[in-house]
Amino acid sequence: MLWLSLVAVACAALVWTWSDIWPVTLFVIPMVLASLLLGPRQLPWFVVATMVLLAATIIRQDPLRARTVITIVVLFVLGLIILMASFRRSSLGVAGARGESMLVDLRDRIQSQGMLPALPAEWYAESALRSAGGTPFAGDFVVAARPGFGQRLELVVVDVSGKGEDAGTRSLLLSGAFSGLLGALEPPEFLLAANDYLLRQNWEEGFATAVHLSLDLQSGDFELRTAGHPPAVQLSAGSGKWLVHESEGPILGLLEEAEFIVARGTMRRGDALLLYTDGLVETKTRDISLGIDKLQGQGERLLRDGFDDGARRLIDKLGSRNDDRALLLVHRR
Repeated sequence: MLWLSLVAVACAALVWTWSDIWPVTLFVIPMVLASLLLGPRQLPWFVVATMVLLAATIIRQDPLRARTVITIVVLFVLGLIILMASFRRSSLGVAGARGESMLVDLRDRIQSQGMLPALPAEWYAESALRSAGGTPFAGDFVVAARPGFGQRLELVVVDVSGKGEDAGTRSLLLSGAFSGLLGALEPPEFLLAANDYLLRQNWEEGFATAVHLSLDLQSGDFELRTAGHPPAVQLSAGSGKWLVHESEGPILGLLEEAEFIVARGTMRRGDALLLYTDGLVETKTRDISLGIDKLQGQGERLLRDGFDDGARRLIDKLGSRNDDRALLLVHRR
């Protein structure tokens, strides 16, 4: 605060002494710096003090032309905008730059919980996420865990209501909660606990869809449960055909008495399994069933040359750029 005060006083001294050289717009520098560095308690007092210094230098503006008057009015409006932003930040209690860095750090820490764990050599897994508008915040996310002494792989793909930044805060909260639930509960209990958690939030748009994969890394047997989510598709290396694993379950956060029907299968060597959100297969002009057919066709073409980096290649070819998209690829070598 002290050095910012010295900057404001220095600006006032320059404008007062050499008003014909230094314009009043010099006061923009301390106000912008203060909006980035000062907390919500100090910022209003600093802006008011700067406005007082600005008012004191007005008498040195000779002659007081219309352009100068407009500049001074703009500076006072800028100060008012900074004050309003400060009042909005008061609930957080930290400065602007610090608050942004805290939010980014929170996002990175929570998203790191969804990083895919290291797998045995015969298994390959990759996730790809794209948000509406290309922002770092999205309503789609992936959660992963490897419980049971590393013998099981638990994967969840979630689509939170809304998209882009509008759903970003809810997805940050849910990804942290779901990550804790996934590693602590047995597979049949996860979606039930996730549904109860969402119901307790009492959000106006507090619902989400999800697909949960529980995979035995030794036998290749898996269980799939969905909550209002598109079905997983499996590429059978033996036949070269795609299998759609239909499972039933209500959307998370809507019904208290929810039941999630399990679909079972086995991944053999060469097989691949795709979990995805509706943004990848559904558009305003295309039904979801046609989108799943297109996903299978693109998967057969793009994955023919190998599965490495397959999720990224598929997600860049499919879905709407105006919706969040998530894709998870699991392959048994």
